[in-house]
Amino acid sequence: MTDLTALTRSVPGRSSLGERVRQLRVARGLTQTGLAGERFSKEYVSQIERGKTRPTGETIEWLAERLGVDRGFLETGISSTERDRAESVVARAEAAIEDGAYDEAVKELDALEASGAPDLELRVLLAESWARMYLGEVRKAVDLLDRARTIAEAPSFTDVERADVLYRLGCCRYKLNSISTAAALFTAGLDLANRSPLPSDRLRSHIHEWRSRCYRRQRDWEAAREDVEHALELAQGLNDRHTIGHVYFQASLIAERTGHWVLARSYAERAKAIYEDLRDQSNVGKLLNEIGALNFQLGKPDDAVAYLKEAYKVLLDAGDDIDAGRVISSLAQVHLRTGKVELAEKQARQALEMLDGRVDHIDEIGNAQLVLGRALLEQNKLDAAEAAFLAAESSFDQLSSASHRAAAWIAQGDLAARLGDDRASARLYRRAAEALQDFQF
Repeated sequence: MTDLTALTRSVPGRSSLGERVRQLRVARGLTQTGLAGERFSKEYVSQIERGKTRPTGETIEWLAERLGVDRGFLETGISSTERDRAESVVARAEAAIEDGAYDEAVKELDALEASGAPDLELRVLLAESWARMYLGEVRKAVDLLDRARTIAEAPSFTDVERADVLYRLGCCRYKLNSISTAAALFTAGLDLANRSPLPSDRLRSHIHEWRSRCYRRQRDWEAAREDVEHALELAQGLNDRHTIGHVYFQASLIAERTGHWVLARSYAERAKAIYEDLRDQSNVGKLLNEIGALNFQLGKPDDAVAYLKEAYKVLLDAGDDIDAGRVISSLAQVHLRTGKVELAEKQARQALEMLDGRVDHIDEIGNAQLVLGRALLEQNKLDAAEAAFLAAESSFDQLSSASHRAAAWIAQGDLAARLGDDRASARLYRRAAEALQDFQF
């Protein structure tokens, strides 16, 4: 999108109300006394033009009529017709985002010129940042949201709007693996929403759901479960089925990470049923991936492969190539563990190609590198395995996850043992064990 800040500096509508009054008055050949007429004093008009006083709505209406413009133009710098056109574009972009058509949303916003209206500018920044986050342009999304945060600090905006900005910033930081920062942003957003008298149940449900992801990554299972419960209660109160589906998905992941695989599958199947009713094929595919992984954990590798293959097809049909890449990584993991190491190597390489450059999926990139390394190790391709393990460690260094880094060190320890370097392997195993402890000696 064209840089809104740069554009609006050169647009007259971006000036203050007082400056617009002065510009329009001069353009019509009126003095301050002439504009004031018998209704106001020259001094009052001067105060308005210098920004020393803010006129009432009735006064703005009267001034707009005297100056030959509509009230909307005098207040914001754009006419009612222009505003309606801009709102229509933003609404189409927001609808595209709801449908997951993020490229389409960005194209809509690319064609939109700066409006000069802060409320519209905020909507544009929120919409574009959300679309770019899901397109993998997370740092660009953060830049947009930093500008949105500045705009939302104005007194004309509410605490709920400010909370929405913090929520979206938190989502971006989570995708950039700044987990502690993301959790803090979610908590600050929740505090703002809670103290506002305005309704915000949907936003608060979303914040709880996303903050539960942070707690899950930090292995704070109790806090993660509490947030999921709060999110579910709020979403059910609104009958917001999409959010209910998201919450069940998170509940499934928490149950899986804590070893409750049957419960995890139950939550996943509930989420999948909701997404199927809503015809949200992308999330159906993600749930099929999750159910496939759970079936493997439950000792059903053939069922796992069947679910994963279905997930891959559903996601490709939905145009979600990135999550299809995650499914290929899952298939590689299953084939590695069932001894099909050559197929595992091939699929791990395919997953890495599909996920290349996506910093918001660095966890799965690291997993695929780890699977690739182990597949190579089993084929006695030791130099290539070492390179893959080092790449996995580098990827996992970007995550706030001791367990991921420990997995990379254990793999390197296995390689060292294969090479007969018992001292190096012992050192790596010890390093992994210490990373997984809750305390250090």
